[in-house]
Amino acid sequence: MKSPSATLLAEVRTFRQNHPDVRYVDLIALDIAGHFYGKRYPVDMLEKVAAGSPLKLPQNAVLLGAQGGLFKIGDYCFNDGDPDANRRLVPGTLKPVSWESQPLGQMLITSDGTEAPIEFEPREVLANVLERLRLKGIHPVVAFELEFYLFDKKLNNGLPQFPRDPLSDDADDQPTLHIDRLSRFGDVLDDMAQTATAQGIDITVITAEIGPGQFEINFGHCDDGLRAADWAALFCRSTRGVALKHGYRASFMAKSYLQFPGSGMHVHVSLYDGAGNNLLAAHQQQPLRHAVAGCLALLPHCMPIFAPNHNALRRLGGTVNAATRASWGFEDRDACVRIPESDPRNLRIEHRLASADANPYLVLAAILAGLEHGLEARQDPIAPLNEDRSSGTDFPVEMLDAVRAMQHQQVVRDKLGAEFVDVYCENKRQDHLAFQQEIHAREYRWFL
Repeated sequence: MKSPSATLLAEVRTFRQNHPDVRYVDLIALDIAGHFYGKRYPVDMLEKVAAGSPLKLPQNAVLLGAQGGLFKIGDYCFNDGDPDANRRLVPGTLKPVSWESQPLGQMLITSDGTEAPIEFEPREVLANVLERLRLKGIHPVVAFELEFYLFDKKLNNGLPQFPRDPLSDDADDQPTLHIDRLSRFGDVLDDMAQTATAQGIDITVITAEIGPGQFEINFGHCDDGLRAADWAALFCRSTRGVALKHGYRASFMAKSYLQFPGSGMHVHVSLYDGAGNNLLAAHQQQPLRHAVAGCLALLPHCMPIFAPNHNALRRLGGTVNAATRASWGFEDRDACVRIPESDPRNLRIEHRLASADANPYLVLAAILAGLEHGLEARQDPIAPLNEDRSSGTDFPVEMLDAVRAMQHQQVVRDKLGAEFVDVYCENKRQDHLAFQQEIHAREYRWFL
């Protein structure tokens, strides 16, 4: 077998042979807020990194807020000297970038798997959860679904405008599920799908959603949880770039319009043992019920992950298929945890609460932690919505309440890591407070 460095070096050299016009490669990773950070490397220097030269970036780059600024979090950022931390290249992710004006490549980097991984790096948090499950003989299979809106490229006084229908040049301002919208926006959607495929992402179904200019992309089921989350993160980056190339903006903002449905991140998860048996289907599906109970128990304490900002909390309740309480049900899209109809081999949960702009690594880590907790606790869940439409437990819908509920929940701290929980909660608290430090026009209209 090739060593990791030999495999990476072969990948870089093959890329250079196939793309001789590419001079730079963006080395990128997702921060806590769900944005990419990184460095643009000359491709010849990338060969040296692939061969074993150190790759270092500031540790605190992971802690950037929603607007890119740094907050004082414990001793991080301002009292630690802003140290560098090692990163490594993620094999198989070196791909060409087709949406920029100049030839470019991109490749994922991470601290997981290094000698001193960053405890609060999102990919490292997920890697730890997956490794713990692996040691227990539990192997998740995961599929993400992402909803997003297309807007006109130009904003109107900072506000989004409906996308222009390419056939009529009128605004696509009608909420509809009609499949002909896929044809009208076929050029940009097809480019998005082809670009994602070129990035190594397994794209499956494309759906016109209810909101005007709203669409959903489904990904294939993947037996590598890290790779499944990689796909979701990379798709957001490439889709925004492709949209701009076609004269649109693509946004994964959770609640773009008050009067239309928000955009969610739906995650399908099934669990298998080493022999390929579906663990959720065993013993008349009793483990499924336990797993659901665990998800619902931890859900109110993971809200800063599922709804990571003020706008994401707006999405919850009041519109179609958006849950207002922690609930579950069979074939019920009003539930946070839906059980799609399937045969025993493919029995799975669909977690529907997270917003489309949530961090996919953290969302998956929180879901898996809930499933693990349920299998350990072996409690039965509350009644499904199919039996009782009022069934459900409350979850916090204000950020500061959500942060408090997360930070002091011992199971969440044990499953996701106490250092991560403390850092993440403080980051969200500071982000929320920073968001409040502006007087909006409505306040003057109401109170001046």
